[in-house]
This record gives sequence, structure tokens and C-alpha cells, in this order.
Amino acid sequence: MDLSKVTLDIFTKLEQKWLSHCESSRKTRILSIDGGGTTCIVAGASLIHLEDQIRLRTGDSHANVVDFFDIVTGTGTGGILAAILCAADTTGRPLFTARAAVDLMTERNSELFKVAFSGILRRQCKLSGKSMDKVLKEIFTREDGKVLTLKDTFKPLLVPCFDLKSSAPFVFSRADASESPSFDFELWKVCRATSATPSRFKPFTLSSVDGKTTCTAVDGGLVMNNPTSAAITHVLHNKRDFPSVNGVDDILVLSLGNGPAAGQGSRRIVKTQRNGECSTSSVVDIVLDGVSETVDQMLGNAFCWNRTDYVRIQQANGMDGEVLKERAVETLPFGGKRLLTETNGQRIESFANRLIASSSRSCSLPPSPSKDANVTPVADGR
Repeated sequence: MDLSKVTLDIFTKLEQKWLSHCESSRKTRILSIDGGGTTCIVAGASLIHLEDQIRLRTGDSHANVVDFFDIVTGTGTGGILAAILCAADTTGRPLFTARAAVDLMTERNSELFKVAFSGILRRQCKLSGKSMDKVLKEIFTREDGKVLTLKDTFKPLLVPCFDLKSSAPFVFSRADASESPSFDFELWKVCRATSATPSRFKPFTLSSVDGKTTCTAVDGGLVMNNPTSAAITHVLHNKRDFPSVNGVDDILVLSLGNGPAAGQGSRRIVKTQRNGECSTSSVVDIVLDGVSETVDQMLGNAFCWNRTDYVRIQQANGMDGEVLKERAVETLPFGGKRLLTETNGQRIESFANRLIASSSRSCSLPPSPSKDANVTPVADGR
């Protein structure tokens, strides 16, 4: 018997088994950021903490949070943050770390959401579209002068809006942009489209880079304030980019809420007008919160057998700087929520371990013999 051939066959089978194990244990990782509000306090604090934990656990001081996700999605302000995180430099690497992205949005928040008009007795508050346009153009124009588009993202990106022309949701995606310039849009326009909140901004009209596709957009939060389900549907059906995803068992999700509106406690307080009717802004708040909570409930059901694969971080008390210290809340299958013993910060730390374990970086092959080299038989024929 040729022991060299037998040994080589054994190593080959072991290698194939190891590869199969690595492939099956690696999950497709989704980062989802809610819309609503203007500050992204919850998402910002969560992402910075997650990136710090990834660097601590991997020993890589240059690790970027989006290195550890396969697709990123966001709506409204969350869509702006998602796009900033995914924007790529000339080498194809992310332009911004999580901390740099959050700092940038914080520093330029007053320009992004600049008050343009206050109605009588401040019943109306319009925001300046021109001011937001200027800031977004600056953010998504690289130093070499290139205006970034959906194709220029480091990872697949999904950003929803609602198209008034078709009276239907419209989802901007890198997958579509890669197939046709008719679905490739400049990133700054994508961000304007998803954040055009009725009663605050006018609808925003934009065209694809070849001018063949147009959209008159309002805030994506009206239909997908929590875009997690859109991302899950995308990876389940996009076999070209995600061939190994067959169900939720193959997916790992971090969903970041937007927190309650500033100064409104644990819930948005819906105020009625003197005639007893809800104002437009109140209706928008109801829609935003309602969509997010409904999606969270559905996903709580979908992941009921593998709860650690779906983590939702949301703020309850509305106090700045307390996001990570608050006790985490988990949605229960078929309704209700429960207060966990761990804090949001601790839950993110646990998720960092799951994220790293599911990363391709954590799956390394043992050295194997070259298939063209001679293999020395084991002593005594064993």
C-alpha cells in the first residue's frame, strides 16, 4: 500500500471537512440602523463601543466595525450614518471609523438639520434642504474630487425611501447599482432622499447617474424606519452575493434603535391639536415608532430559537450618555418584552464575541501538505 497516497487522502478529507465546518459556521452579518431623530445617540454610542471591543478582542488597533459585517442598512439619520460608515477611499477601504463617523455627524449636526423657518407660535419647524445638501456633498466627495456613488461603498449598502411618483417604497442598493448605472445614485442624494421627513423637508427629487431612473422621495422611515427586515429579505434572495444564506439560522443581526425623541422620556408623547386631531408631526412620530416596533416584534418571532443571533439595542430613558449603562430589553416571541440583567453595553460586548467568531478571520486552516510533494510515511508504518 502506498502510505504517501493514503496520508495525502486523509489530509485532503480533513481539509475538506474543516472548510465545510468553517463555511457552515460562518453567518452572514447584518448591521441595521433605525431612522428617527437627528442625533443617532443610540447607534453612535453602540457602534463606537462595538468597534472598541472588536479591536480589544482581536488585538487589531486598526480594525473597522464594518470589516465585521457583510451588509449595512439604515433609514433617515441612520441611513446617513450607514452611508458614511460604508463610503470607501481610493484604496477600497472605509473612509471613516465608527468614532470618526459619529464625531462627523455630531460636529455637523447643526448644519445637517438647520432650522429654516418657524411658523406662528413655533407650531411649524422647517429645516433647510440647501444646508443639508451642502454638508452631504462635502462628506461624500473624496479628496481626489470624486463624488461617491452607491458603487463606491466598502460593503453592500441598503437605504430605503418612499417614492411619491410610484407611490411605493424604493430601496437604494449597491447590488442594483453594480448591475446597472440606471440604479446607481450619488450617495449624498441617497442620504437626502431617505431623510426627507414630511413637515420638516420638502420631497427630494433625484436621478441615477445616467439619468434614466428618477425618484421623488420622502423619508424612508414612513415605511421602513427599522430596515432590518428589508436587509434580511435582501440576503435571503440575493444568491449572487449571499449564496450560503437559506434561512435565519444563517444570519447574525445587530439592530440599533434611534431612541425616544429628546425630552420625551421613554415614549414619544403624541399630542393632539385643539380640535382633537393629531398634528402631522405627531402622525409621523406614530409611524416611525410603530414601524420599528412592529419589525422588532416580527424578528423576535423569527429568531425565537436562536435569540443570540438577533440583538436589538434601544434606549428607554432618553438621557444622553446613558445608552450603554441601561439594562437591555429583549422582545419576546409572540408579544411583550423582558428586561435583561445585562446592560446594553454588556450585550454589545457579548455580540462582539459572536461577531468575531462568525468572521472569516477566525477560521484559519491548519497547515496541510502540498499535493505535489512527497509525504513521509509515519514511523513503523503507523
